[in-house]
Amino acid sequence: MGKFLPFYKKVNIFTKASEEARDFSRRLKNWLNSYAIESNIFENLAELESDKNIKGTDLLLVVGGDGSLLIATRRVAKYKVPVLGINLGRLGFLTEINADEAFEKLEEILSKPLCISRRMMLRASLIRNGKKILEADVLNDVVVNKAILARIVDVAVYVGDRYITTYNGDGIIIATPNGSTGYALSAGGPIVYPMMEIFLVVPICPHTLTDRPLILPNMEPITIELVHEEKDAWLTLDGQEGTQLRYGDKIVVKQSPYHAYLVRSPRKNYFDILREKLGWK
Repeated sequence: MGKFLPFYKKVNIFTKASEEARDFSRRLKNWLNSYAIESNIFENLAELESDKNIKGTDLLLVVGGDGSLLIATRRVAKYKVPVLGINLGRLGFLTEINADEAFEKLEEILSKPLCISRRMMLRASLIRNGKKILEADVLNDVVVNKAILARIVDVAVYVGDRYITTYNGDGIIIATPNGSTGYALSAGGPIVYPMMEIFLVVPICPHTLTDRPLILPNMEPITIELVHEEKDAWLTLDGQEGTQLRYGDKIVVKQSPYHAYLVRSPRKNYFDILREKLGWK
């Protein structure tokens, strides 16, 4: 690797809590410092969310897999900080570059204006007995399903104030285009170009075969209502945060006021990534 002239002054690092990721992050920090780029390593989310720590950050590097990137992106979205993932995981749809190519790619990325992909996020609110008890922004998906997968959960779904149907099955996914290559894809949903701004409604193993995935405009909220008493129904946000649901609970999903700003490799487009990750020819 030769010397390059960095375009940025402050590049922070959020690392997965593993020895491999910590090790790589320390190497990355030393490399950035050698180019007089200020850099700090964060593993604790409270540190990452601190105004003092995130202020002035030109770029956040996330060392780990897609899960680590989802966590970090949700926390810094309100600051509009661009995020670039370095993949130490397996599939890694969102983590743009792999560890073995990271330093070479970063030379190119950090020497010019960033190529940024603006991604829609969702805001999910859990309403219980008329009161909002939880609100969170997510990048990929909002999921209602059963902890015991052999059981069926019934959820009524509305767009705006209009009833769509009641889904009977393992659950339902409300996803962004960014999340279309996540759980929604495994459940039979379509792959959607990630910079579009629409909602995906994907039933999970529906009992009725005519219940198919829907693509809906993002202008009106989607409401999911638990219509029967269920002991093991859960709300899961981006596959990471879970809350047990009760009969009568409503989950209202709308577009978040925030967007995620994901950095793209200048030499790799979205379809290159699909071919690489899905083994397309």
